[in-house]
Amino acid sequence: MIDKKSFTKYASVILEVSINKTLDYGIPSSLVASTKPGVKVEVPLRGKPKRGYVLEIKDKTSFSPVLPINKIVSDDIIITEDLFRLAVWISKYYCAPLWKVLKVLLPSSIRRDTKPKEQLYVTRRKSRDVLRELCQQLRHKNPAQAAVLDVMLLTQGGILLSELLEKAQVSRSPVTSLEKQGILATDSTRVDRSPLVDAEYFKTKPKQLNKEQFQALENICNSLEGGRYETHMIYGVTGSGKTEVYLQAIDKALSLGKGAIMLVPEIALTTQTIERFRSRFEGRIAILHYRLSHGERFDEWQRILHGEANIVIGARSGVFSPVKNLGLLIVDEEHEQSYKQSDESPCYHARDVAVMRGAMLGATVILGSATPSLESYTNTLKGKYKLSTLLQRADTAQRPSVTVVDMHHEFKKAQGFTIFSDALLDAIKKRKDVGEQTILFLNRRGYHTAMLCQSCNTVVSCPHCSVSLTYHRSSKTLTCHLCGFTIPLPQRCPSCNSYDTMKFRGIGTEQVERALHRVLSDVRTLRIDADTTRHKGSHYRLFRSFASGKADVLIGTQMIAKGLHFPQVTLVGVLNSDLSLNIPDFRASESVFQLITQVSGRSGRASLPGEVIIQTHLPESSVIKHASQQDYTSFFQEEMSSRQAFDYPPFTHLAKFKFSGHNEQQTLRAAQQFHQTLNRQVVSRFTLNPVIACGHAKVKDKYYFQFLARGHDIYFLNRSVENVQSTCRLPSKVRLTVDIDPISTYF
Repeated sequence: MIDKKSFTKYASVILEVSINKTLDYGIPSSLVASTKPGVKVEVPLRGKPKRGYVLEIKDKTSFSPVLPINKIVSDDIIITEDLFRLAVWISKYYCAPLWKVLKVLLPSSIRRDTKPKEQLYVTRRKSRDVLRELCQQLRHKNPAQAAVLDVMLLTQGGILLSELLEKAQVSRSPVTSLEKQGILATDSTRVDRSPLVDAEYFKTKPKQLNKEQFQALENICNSLEGGRYETHMIYGVTGSGKTEVYLQAIDKALSLGKGAIMLVPEIALTTQTIERFRSRFEGRIAILHYRLSHGERFDEWQRILHGEANIVIGARSGVFSPVKNLGLLIVDEEHEQSYKQSDESPCYHARDVAVMRGAMLGATVILGSATPSLESYTNTLKGKYKLSTLLQRADTAQRPSVTVVDMHHEFKKAQGFTIFSDALLDAIKKRKDVGEQTILFLNRRGYHTAMLCQSCNTVVSCPHCSVSLTYHRSSKTLTCHLCGFTIPLPQRCPSCNSYDTMKFRGIGTEQVERALHRVLSDVRTLRIDADTTRHKGSHYRLFRSFASGKADVLIGTQMIAKGLHFPQVTLVGVLNSDLSLNIPDFRASESVFQLITQVSGRSGRASLPGEVIIQTHLPESSVIKHASQQDYTSFFQEEMSSRQAFDYPPFTHLAKFKFSGHNEQQTLRAAQQFHQTLNRQVVSRFTLNPVIACGHAKVKDKYYFQFLARGHDIYFLNRSVENVQSTCRLPSKVRLTVDIDPISTYF
């Protein structure tokens, strides 16, 4: 056993294992100089080597005996000091173990020690004249070597070995022979796997700002120049030029020697965002989102870590990028629910993490939206955030005209169900005839959303989840959108075995596309949903095709609803605007208002006038009315009154405790026991709702139960949860996820 007196320094290490505390290790004298906070180390744990990260260096430790650090895995400071502080805050606020926070903080490719990709690069070691003479000698004696030399004679400097073999149509052997003769040389070279390599772009210049844009930018620049933390909320109607303000703010940050992070909510939005940013900033950009391969993510992260890229564009996890001298964080479409991680701990919100990271660094934060979340807009009214409003569309664009169509009347006219109102069909034909484009929005994919038996009224459901199966006509299958379970289209009812009694219900984007072709046979369509964007690069190809005029109508789900800019789109049709209003969730009205307003904003974004047609079964709904008028202020006031009456955020904090397990009764009992124990600790300061089944009560053969806690002091609740977790042990097969400030109280 090693005596701790033999060490002069000690390191507190966070391990990549499920131990919710730091462990102290002695630093051998040979490693004292290279052991720093943030480096990755290998240490012994229960006789086995484990990886971890040094949190701090100490002169003494209260533990004995102390084991030594085995080795330094990486000399790079992988986790910077500010990211460590942020990780500790996330752990405390979101009630999550620190080791789980680190899994979110670091890409898996970094934790797995992914290596840079290298390839062999071939160059000439002799002059071209020597190669020509040798080539003539080898033409008949060794044609394979001659073919290699033919390619090398046409190469300016050097060539990748893989490319050389492909062009010469030979194996590796003749290259090896020429290398041994001293004719050619091969060296390994690092391959740039950045998704921006070979991407097309055109250099652009900053646009002239209008008065509102200029004032917003001036407020932001004052914060940047002063080097002080401030959060700016840019509330700008769709098409008001928020992105141009972001671009010029980043330009200002770069001129001050500061880096920037730009968050976008959807991978679908990164395509156009990247094009606009690359045209302005060229090679200084790194891209981070979940569709990147491990190698691509590793390379991008390394470029950021070493200061080769000082602008990061990414989805939710991009907020953790190790940008050098970070001075500006931008959260575009800050209201978007995809910024919230809800499925696993830590259930963090990237917007709130960005604000906290900015506060820790003294950086400037920008939140932008045409439909700000109620929480963020409330913070502007309280003076926590500085508000800038952009109420005019940029350039010559005008707000689109809006028509609300009552679908009950359309059903009467059609004497049955119809997908398209007469007004919408006429408008689509008109746009097609004049060469303009249309977007049709429906937040349901598939062909039919359910299949039921008219004999026994049973809906064909997933055996592994509490959800109906969706019919996909292209594959003639019924599929579960939660777990992927798929069956061929049944001829008989799976429940009562009746024949010829199966009927479909509900519509999805696949049916919309087919129905539109039946009405307008020559219309060109593109469909963008989870089914058509499974493969890497599919978002980019589909959006590029639509932008280049290869389709008249774009049909899609919520991934087409926000942030996209297509100058030729002059019509937006919202096919079922009230689809989510009846979900028993306190954010349902806010979500519907935001979605309708955002998708309406895709119309008329250039010089051509735009039109929006909203089809609904609830034309008198105040949410539909406010959204059709893009009247955020009226919606905000009405919704805040409702939230205050029922004591929902932003007037209080919510926490959702979700329990899952394969045994339904065991999971329910565990949830009830935890509920009772926690209630005894917080009864005077938090109100706990009863335990209920989640909106999806069963997913992938697991049962889900939940309860809500409502109160004001979230840190008090978190301390209480820690106490309960240490005393109320859950069964090993029951999992608890604590979601602080949940986006949904239903799912």
